[in-house]
Order: sequence, then C-alpha cells, then structure tokens
Amino acid sequence: MLNRVVLVGRLTKDPDLRYTPSGVPVATFSLAVNRTFTNQQGEREADFINVVVWRKPAENVANFLKKGSLAGVDGRIQTRNYEGQDGRRVYVTEVVAESVQFLEPRGASQGNGESGFSGGSRDRDFGYNQNQPQRNNNRNNNQHSRLDDDPFADNGEPIDISDDDLPF
Repeated sequence: MLNRVVLVGRLTKDPDLRYTPSGVPVATFSLAVNRTFTNQQGEREADFINVVVWRKPAENVANFLKKGSLAGVDGRIQTRNYEGQDGRRVYVTEVVAESVQFLEPRGASQGNGESGFSGGSRDRDFGYNQNQPQRNNNRNNNQHSRLDDDPFADNGEPIDISDDDLPF
C-alpha cells in the first residue's frame, strides 16, 4: 500500500500551534495549492488543503511560517471522524506532514506582490526537514555573496571543491 502526498503552496493564514495534554506540540495550517489548469473563464483555481505537523517541526512551522509563506509538504493523507456538537458525525481529511520545507527566505512574501520565489542558491537552506539533519555549508570561497551571481561563471581562477561537495 502507498499513501504519499507532496504539495507546494502558500499558507492561507498563520499556523495554529497547540499542545496536547501530554505536552506534544501540534501545528495546523491550510495550504493553497494552485491547480495546473484553468477553468472555463481562464482563471486558475486553487485547492485549500489542511495540514497537521507534530513535535519540533510543528514549533518550527509556527515560528518561521506565516500567512502567504511558500512551503513544501511531504506526508500522508489521513481521515478521521468525531461526533460534532449537534450529534452528527464529522469527517475530516487532512495531510499529516512528515516534512515541511520553507521554500523562500524569511520575509520574502511580505508586500512585494510576487507570487513565487525568483531565485536561490545551494549555499542557502531555508527549509526544515525532520528526517534530515541540518548542515551548515560554510565554504572558503566567498566570491559569490549575492543571490543573483552565477556560481558557475568562469573567472579564470581554479575551482576549490572539497570532498563534501562531490556527489560520489
């Protein structure tokens, strides 16, 4: 059996961080994910998907993401039900996140009117994945300090590559 979900979208509101009676953090948020096609009026629609994340990643989501933040979610779909206040069964389908990636630098979605992240660099990791240890990519080569510089441009100097940079 396979139950795997991968989403990229923007938060529709600030995450809601709560704690279980035993003190385990849990954050919930809704992710607006654009559809790949347009409707008959030529407008692009979006799906609004509820996401739940637990423990330390929940606290990180609550601390670093806010309404409008671009995030990637890797997880599974879960359904549950409970009895509502009116006595009827309420059914809920949500994504339980195993990993949440922060896909843009802090403050990038504030007031600039852009809907996406326009660039990036291998040296900058803005995300958090509970399954992978975070690493600090300090390098001796400080020639490329701006986001829009081409790190592969030939400037005539030898390239300093450590063994950690090689994929094999």
